[in-house]
Amino acid sequence: MKEIHHWIDGKEYKGTSGRFSDVFNPATGEVQARLSLATKAELDHAVERAAAAQVKWGATNPQRRARVMMEFVRLINRDMDKLAEVLSSEHGKTIPDAKGDVQRGLEVIEFCIGAPHLLKGEFTDSAGPGIDMYSMRQPLGVVAGITPFNFPAMIPLWKLGPALAAGNAMILKPSERDPSVPLMLAQLLQEAGLPDGVLQVVNGDKDSVDAILDNPVIQAVGFVGSTPIAQYIYERASANGKRAQCFGGAKNHMIIMPDADLDQAADALVGAGYGAAGERCMAISVAVPVGEKTADALIERLIPRIEKLKVGPYTAGNDVDYGPVVTAAAKQNILRLVQSGIDQGAELVVDGRDFNLQGYENGFFVGPHLFDRVTPDMDIYKTEIFGPVLSTVRAGSYEEAIGLAMSHEYGNGTAIYTRDGDTARDFASRINIGMVGINVPIPVPLAYHTFGGWKKSGFGDLNQHGPDAFRFYTRTKTVTARWPSGIKEGGEFNFRAMD
Repeated sequence: MKEIHHWIDGKEYKGTSGRFSDVFNPATGEVQARLSLATKAELDHAVERAAAAQVKWGATNPQRRARVMMEFVRLINRDMDKLAEVLSSEHGKTIPDAKGDVQRGLEVIEFCIGAPHLLKGEFTDSAGPGIDMYSMRQPLGVVAGITPFNFPAMIPLWKLGPALAAGNAMILKPSERDPSVPLMLAQLLQEAGLPDGVLQVVNGDKDSVDAILDNPVIQAVGFVGSTPIAQYIYERASANGKRAQCFGGAKNHMIIMPDADLDQAADALVGAGYGAAGERCMAISVAVPVGEKTADALIERLIPRIEKLKVGPYTAGNDVDYGPVVTAAAKQNILRLVQSGIDQGAELVVDGRDFNLQGYENGFFVGPHLFDRVTPDMDIYKTEIFGPVLSTVRAGSYEEAIGLAMSHEYGNGTAIYTRDGDTARDFASRINIGMVGINVPIPVPLAYHTFGGWKKSGFGDLNQHGPDAFRFYTRTKTVTARWPSGIKEGGEFNFRAMD
């Protein structure tokens, strides 16, 4: 049985805890590897070594750090196929989806090449008699990233890219379910020129998370996962004096107005609702057609599209629409919620409960489900299902539709499909949700904007990637200086290259 270990001080580090977590092949249900789980002592050792390595890395000028990011981009592109293959084998998503996972992380690394500009401070000349005032952005020191299973490349890259480019060292604690890609990324960073110890990958469970939250050297923690854990990490990290940005669950609504292009809306709902088996925090899981006529026409278009979805392992080719969910427990939770929807009175118009894939009977596959006439009191509406299940809530008016999205406890993403600019503008202005799509189903911002939800989808003041990431991973120092005026003789006549 293959064993997966940690990455500490630029090399594989075999754990000593004797505790392991199984890594499954979701398509077959078989255990394909054992993951070593760290002890608190091993986590603390990794932090100590990272703190030592960070001193020199933090003193390296930003342009040289950016050159490491530039080479890292080249190496990721070189190994894209290899990364996607490993990612798919552990997570279950299709190869095109796995490449998209890597690509959206890669775009943040490309943005981080501009770190020298983002780290510039401000300057005021002659703030007083002979006095100049300026600010500097400096790294925090050692920071940590705790990342989820559903994007094993993208989210680690979102965390480590800005943190390292800003001059920090990072402790990365990836998901135990699909840990190999983060380790591969650490190896590529070493090849790109990152000094040993600046990025430590420590695998673990709640014991490792708590060790991160309680370690006094770690100055900031970034997390993506479920809302209860996001809130727990935010509260414990904050209580220990750390910065924290913690992103949780979602229940993303798409409002479909009567004037919308319904074929376009139906295509968008199928891709956004069932892609990656629904295991996305930006998945559309609630369709809100406005008016009975709109709802009937939308359901009529959705049913054949959903029934034609091809579900299978990533090895079945690039025409597979989505693969298995990540674990048997995840599958059972999805089916439990589907049954609750039936029991509570929702109309199951596409029933995927009996889905069975010949040759993969032990895999964690879940057929697509479509509910109609869902109401806000039902569990399938209130709960993040994180599976291939789309719920339709019929609204009688635009105001009722927008009220549904605004009153839900989650506020990660939302979308509206309409041809009316006034409606779209009103929606974007009023909605109390962090990321908004107008005729765009999954409004994930590009790398040079910031990503983050509102309400119980996000805890903390600063978002992921974009300028907010560099604000999060640095602190500002302001200097007030007075120097006696005068001219010194002598000078240099050669243009000096960057040291």
